[in-house]
Amino acid sequence: MIYELLYSLSDQFSIFNVFRYITFRTILAILTSFAFTFLIAPACIRWLKSLSLTQHIRDDGPKSHLKKEGTPTMGGIIIIASVLVSMLLWGNLSNHYLLIMTLSFLGFGAIGFVDDYLKVSRKNYKGLPGRYKLLAQLALATSVTLFLYFNPKDPYTTVLSIPFFKQWLIDLGLFYLPFAIFVIVGSSNAVNLTDGMDGLAVGLVGIASIVNAVLLYVSGHAVFAKYLYVLYIPGTSELAVFCGAMLGACLGFLWYNAYPAEVFMGDVGSLSLGGALGTLAVITKHEIVLALVGGIFVVEALSVILQVGYFKLTGGKRIFRMAPLHHHFELKKWPEPKVIVRFWIIGIILALLSLLTLKLR
Repeated sequence: MIYELLYSLSDQFSIFNVFRYITFRTILAILTSFAFTFLIAPACIRWLKSLSLTQHIRDDGPKSHLKKEGTPTMGGIIIIASVLVSMLLWGNLSNHYLLIMTLSFLGFGAIGFVDDYLKVSRKNYKGLPGRYKLLAQLALATSVTLFLYFNPKDPYTTVLSIPFFKQWLIDLGLFYLPFAIFVIVGSSNAVNLTDGMDGLAVGLVGIASIVNAVLLYVSGHAVFAKYLYVLYIPGTSELAVFCGAMLGACLGFLWYNAYPAEVFMGDVGSLSLGGALGTLAVITKHEIVLALVGGIFVVEALSVILQVGYFKLTGGKRIFRMAPLHHHFELKKWPEPKVIVRFWIIGIILALLSLLTLKLR
């Protein structure tokens, strides 16, 4: 809204031409969402406490987490509000990719909100039954995927791009639909599983947002896309502004979510952020790069799958002391801040490797 108003003044005042640059608006989106999150979080935390929307800690988890009982949860609504405000100010609302991105972000956030509300109202950790949650996620991911599949402006709707190689494309045809749905739903749940320590998931999402902003800007820029042998998909560069808004919101929330956390983002935050990362990857055909930049999320999800499968096959034996993986290291007497920072370090390294895929083609 503000972007369109200010840019319309560029005919009279040349200084307003700066708003045509996506990089400029991305920086504004980062600063806006960070400031908005930072400023409203204290009041939101008090509001969540007054409504008794506090975390219930499962008794079969690490004993060190029992002291977190009563910490306000559902703080993800702060992240969602910040991203939306920033996008309303600096996003091009006529861009259809931005609209479908917002639908996915809000949709997964709504699923998480219902799950969180059921948890706090029933005062247990079960929330929305798993089959209903999965069905809702599948329905939403299917809607997003079908919209992208029938997008006439995208010539690569069924293509899988292989990184590190020049224009190595695999046309999956109709098989791309279940693949894309898996990527979006899998990403949402992987971030959700990683959100078990103060600041861990939101910090990693912030790192991934930076990489996604670069990839989206390149994908939507004809000259850069051609030079770097990246699929050129017109209009996707506008989503760099969305990534900026998401980064700023994550940084602002991390101020209050860092150890020891004053608020948890809950499923409303983790599912929406994870769903957003998956949707961004599907739009730009960087699904494999997502698995690299989100390597921690992938490993965390795999640790749960392997643990549950091995437990059932062997009649009660375990691979890890506890899953997801961050709890395994916690039970090995690693202090929680050490686990978090070391996972962030790995996340930064994976982010740098992901950016290398732009040049090594």
